[in-house]
Amino acid sequence: MSREAQEKDVRTNVPVEGIGHPEKAVQENGVTAAWLGEAPLGPAAVTWGVPWKAGELKREEPLRLVSASGMPLPVQSWPTAYYPDGSVKWTAHAVSLGEGAEASYTLSKGESEAPVEGVSVQEHAGRIVVDTGRAVYTLGTEGEALIRSIVRGERTLCTGARLVGYREEESVTEGARVTRTQALRSRLHRVTVEQRGPVRAVVKFEGRHALLGGRSPREWLPFTVRLYFYAGQESVRAVHTFVYDGDPGKDGVKGIGLSFTLPLEGPLYNRHVRFTGDTGVFAESPKTLMTIRTQGKYQGLFRSQTAGENVAFDPQEDARFLTLLDDSAVWDHFKLVQHSADSYTVSKRTGPACSWLKAVTGSRSRGVAYAGSEAGGLALGLRHFWRKHPASLELSGLSGEAAEATAWFWSPDAPAMDLRHYDTTTHLESSYEGFHELRSTPYGVANTNELTFWCLERTPSHEELDAMAGSLERPAQLVCEPQRYHDTGAFGVWSLPSRDTPLQAELEDRLDAAIEFYKAEIEQRRWYGFWDFGDVMHSYDPVRHTWRYDIGGCAWQNTELVPNMWLWLTFLRTGREDVFRLAEAMTRHTSEVDTYHFGEYAGLGSRHNVVHWGCGCKEARISMAGLHRYFYYLTGDERTGDIMEEVVDADYTTVTLDPMRYYFPKDEFPTHTRVGPDWSAFCSNWMTRWERFEDTAYRDKLLVGWEAMKGMPHRLLTGPTFGYDPKTGELLHMSDDNWGRHLMICMGAPQVWFELAELLGDDQWREMLAEFGAFYPLTPEEKAARTGGAIGKQGWDHPVFFTVMMAYAAARYGDEALARRTWDILFGDKLMQRIARTDEVDRLAFVRPLREIPDVSTNSVSQWSLNTIVCLELIGRWLGSGEAGTAGRGGETVTSSS
Repeated sequence: MSREAQEKDVRTNVPVEGIGHPEKAVQENGVTAAWLGEAPLGPAAVTWGVPWKAGELKREEPLRLVSASGMPLPVQSWPTAYYPDGSVKWTAHAVSLGEGAEASYTLSKGESEAPVEGVSVQEHAGRIVVDTGRAVYTLGTEGEALIRSIVRGERTLCTGARLVGYREEESVTEGARVTRTQALRSRLHRVTVEQRGPVRAVVKFEGRHALLGGRSPREWLPFTVRLYFYAGQESVRAVHTFVYDGDPGKDGVKGIGLSFTLPLEGPLYNRHVRFTGDTGVFAESPKTLMTIRTQGKYQGLFRSQTAGENVAFDPQEDARFLTLLDDSAVWDHFKLVQHSADSYTVSKRTGPACSWLKAVTGSRSRGVAYAGSEAGGLALGLRHFWRKHPASLELSGLSGEAAEATAWFWSPDAPAMDLRHYDTTTHLESSYEGFHELRSTPYGVANTNELTFWCLERTPSHEELDAMAGSLERPAQLVCEPQRYHDTGAFGVWSLPSRDTPLQAELEDRLDAAIEFYKAEIEQRRWYGFWDFGDVMHSYDPVRHTWRYDIGGCAWQNTELVPNMWLWLTFLRTGREDVFRLAEAMTRHTSEVDTYHFGEYAGLGSRHNVVHWGCGCKEARISMAGLHRYFYYLTGDERTGDIMEEVVDADYTTVTLDPMRYYFPKDEFPTHTRVGPDWSAFCSNWMTRWERFEDTAYRDKLLVGWEAMKGMPHRLLTGPTFGYDPKTGELLHMSDDNWGRHLMICMGAPQVWFELAELLGDDQWREMLAEFGAFYPLTPEEKAARTGGAIGKQGWDHPVFFTVMMAYAAARYGDEALARRTWDILFGDKLMQRIARTDEVDRLAFVRPLREIPDVSTNSVSQWSLNTIVCLELIGRWLGSGEAGTAGRGGETVTSSS
C-alpha cells in the first residue's frame, strides 16, 4: 500500500489472521479499577490510567466514577493518547478519597453526579496560591522559595521551602590537597501551572542551583520539581529531578535536598521530633522531661510528652521541676542518616560547637520525619529512603522561633558523589565496552526522587506515622483488570496466564521463577543506592560467585535486551503488585540515570557498563519511549512524559555519533542506522509523540521509513544497516547482508512493530514481519537460495531471540510445524529449565550465605520471558496438552542465548 493510500485508509487494531484479540463490545457497565495490592487504610490521592479500544471513547464524551457501593465520586479525567481515527486510546484519572476506601471503582460514560469542592488555583504577580480545602499554599514564581507559606486554619505551618545543597571541589595547592565546600540554593527560572483541578492541581518548578557565598555567579544542577495537590488532602507529593551538568573531576555534589522552614511556638518541652525506624518510631523533644529526678507525676507527664501530647505545669506547684528543666540540656539538632542499605544512625546535638551524640542505630529506616510544636508541624518522607542511600532527614533550630526540616536526597554526611569513570581508558579487547573511544561522562544524566509532606495541626501518633510510612513506600494506585488491558490491545501483543495444561503450567512456573529469582537477587546482592536502585546486573561470574560488576559491558544491564518490557508485560498479564514495583523502579532508573537529557548525547542512552554512563556506545534504543510509556500511561506520571519528549528527535544525534561508525566509516550518507535497534527505537519515539499529541509530522516521518523498507530488495530481510537521513526519515539501501540480525530483534523492535502494524492496519507490514520470522529457521543454503545468494552469510544466531518472530509467522500462515519448532526452542533453553533451582554456595567461598545460578544471564532470562509471553498469545493453540518437556518435535535442547 502506498503512503498516500495509507493516509486515506488508516485502520486501527485490525487483527492479523490468527493474531490479536477478540472483538469486544463497548463495556456498557464501565471499566473497573481495583487497588494495586491492599486498599489504603486512610485518605488517599490517586492518579491512574485506563486504555480504550479504537472508537470506544470519543474525546468529547464525559466520564463518571462510582464506588463499589454505588457512591458517585468527583473524578478529574484527561486524555493521554489518541488513535489515528481521533478516538481516545488512553485516559488518566485523578480521585481524592477520604477514610475507608472501597475495594473497587467503576468508570463509565456520562456526566458525574458527585458534587465537587475542589482545588482552587489562583495566579498573582510573583506568586501562585493553591487552596486544597485543607490548607492554603502560597508558591513562589521567582527567587529561591518554591513554597512561601503553608497555612492550615489559623496556623502557619511553613514559612518557606527551597532546594539546598553543597558543592565540593578538590584542588592541589603547593602540593597539598585542599577541599572547598560551597552552599547551594534553588533559583527559579520558570513556574508553570500544569493542572488546575478540580480534584488535582500540578505546579511545575524549573530552575538551577546557585552557589552562595562566592564570587562566582555560577548556576548549575538544573532541577525540575512538581508539586501535586489533591482536594481535601493534608499531604502534598513532590517529584524532584536534577540533571548533572558539572565536571566529575571537579564538581562533587556533597548534598542535595529540599528544606522547609517551620515556625515554632510554645515551650521547648511541647516541641516534638519524630523519625520512623525499621518498624517503630523514634520520639523525643528538644527539651525532654527525663531528668534524674523524674518520677511519680512527672514520670506520667514524661510518658504523655513522648506520646506527642502537650503538657502543662503549675508555676508554683512545679517550680522545683521547672528549675530542673531549665538546667537540663536543649537538643537543638537531630538527624537520621541512612549510610547504606543496612545501616542508619539517629544522632542529636545541642549546638554547632558541640559533639553529635548517637541516639540509636538501626537497619532500614522507613524515611519519615516530623518536627512541630503546639501550633502543629510538618511531617516529611522520602520514598525508597534506604534503597536510595545515602539519604538523611535533618531537623535543626528546634530551640528557636523557626526550625529547618530538610529531606536530603543525597546526605551531606556522606562523601561527595563520585561520578568519575572507573578507569582512564577503555578495555575493548578484554571486556565488552563497544568502542575504543572513552565517552564515559555523567554530563546530562539525571536522578528523580519522590517526597511527600503532611501539614499537621498536632503531633501525629505512632500509628499515624506508621501509616504515613506505609503510604509513602507503597503509594495508593488503582489499576485495571488484566483482561481489560488485554482486550483493548494495550501495548501490543501479549498473553494472559493460563495453567490449563501441563505445558502451559510449566511455562508459567518458569515465568514466575524468573521474577522470584530477580527479586531475591536484588536483595541478596544489595542492588541499591542513589545511582543504582532500579537496575539489575548483566552477566554472572560463578568463580567469584558474584555478577561481573568490574567487567566492562557485563555489569549493569541499562535496558539491554529490554527487561523493562518483560516486567511491564508481566504486570499487565498478572496484576501483581510486586512486579509493578520492580518495573516502576527500573523505569525511574533507566529513564533518568541511563539516559542523557541534554548535552552531546541528548536523547540517547549509555549501553551496559561498570558505570551506568560508562560505555562508548550511546544509542537510541536504551532511552526509547517504548520502554517508559507503560509507566506513563498506567500512572499519568508527568516526569516520564517529559523524558519521552526529550528523545523524540534522538535520530539527529546519529549524525555526529553514527551508531555504525566502527563498521562503516563516513561515506556518502548523512549517517547510518540499523533497522533494529536504531530505527525501531526512532519508530517508538515517533509513535508515542503521534499518539500523545496527534502530531502528524512524526507519523509522516515514520511512514517514510516504513515505505522505504517495503521497497528494499528483500524488504525487512535486507540490511539490516542502511544509510539514513534524519531530516527526512529516509532509509537508504547500502547492501543486502551487511551485519548480523540478532541485535535487530532483541531490543524491543518486534514489540514496537507489532503494535504499529495494528495501529496503522498495515497488512503489508504484517506480511513483512511474518516473512522475516519464517526466514529465520532456514539453513544458510536455503536462505541464499531464497534470495538469489544475496543473504545468508551474516549470523542469525541466538535462537531464543527469534522465537517471537517465528511465532508471528506461524500465526499468520497457520504453520503448525513452525509453531512447534518455536516451542522446541523455548522449552529447550537450558537456563530456563533450571531457573527455579538455585545452588547453595559453600560458606567459605563468599563473604555471606548465598544462593546462585552459575550460568545466569539477564539477557537470556529477559528475552526468554518476554518472548514466551508473546508466543503464548500467538501460538498457544499449538502448545499441545502433553506432559512438560514434550513440546513441538520432541523438546530439543538448545544452549541458552547470552
